[in-house]
Amino acid sequence: MRVVRVAAHAEDALCFLGLTGVLRTPGTTLVDTTQGPPPDVTVVSVPQVAAATMQLLRNLARPVCGFVLISGDTWYADYSEAAELGVRAMLRRVEFTQERLLEAVELVAAGQACLPAVLQGGLLDYVGRVQRDVLAPRGLSASGLSKREADVLRMGAEGYSNAEISRKLLCSERTVKTVFSVLMKRLQLRNRTHVTAYAIRAGLI
Repeated sequence: MRVVRVAAHAEDALCFLGLTGVLRTPGTTLVDTTQGPPPDVTVVSVPQVAAATMQLLRNLARPVCGFVLISGDTWYADYSEAAELGVRAMLRRVEFTQERLLEAVELVAAGQACLPAVLQGGLLDYVGRVQRDVLAPRGLSASGLSKREADVLRMGAEGYSNAEISRKLLCSERTVKTVFSVLMKRLQLRNRTHVTAYAIRAGLI
């Protein structure tokens, strides 16, 4: 069984002692973030998630897999900033149990996430606004690809030749070749096949 290396942070000593107490299990080992390699997961207890919480996360040693936040119901932070800083799970104080916390730690350590439904809804709304108001007017998608680039990659992955892609997309074969060439340069990949394989693995198409 894998033992997850966990660090804990709380604003007061009493909360910290309680947090470290529930984290002492056979499946976890508590580590000091000031010494040695970074932890797999860091559990942070705060009254609410706000801009100050984001600053706190920046000041803490970044865990390998991500942060688990324990907080009240209020969320005032920027969703994209939280994701960028590595927040992968949040537990509401009113629903907190040792079992829920350990489950969240295990999920984050496994590369997954554990977020309340209301937060998931907020994240989806945020992604939708970014796509609608920021990316779409520039002809981009959430993957960073233009619609034309995504269409070319998708058809390339389906086995179509450059000539077939150009006919179906009503563009010149040179345009198709240019799309692949630009993507090879941007992504620093070797050839058409490499670009297509990378796009599939990365979930770009």
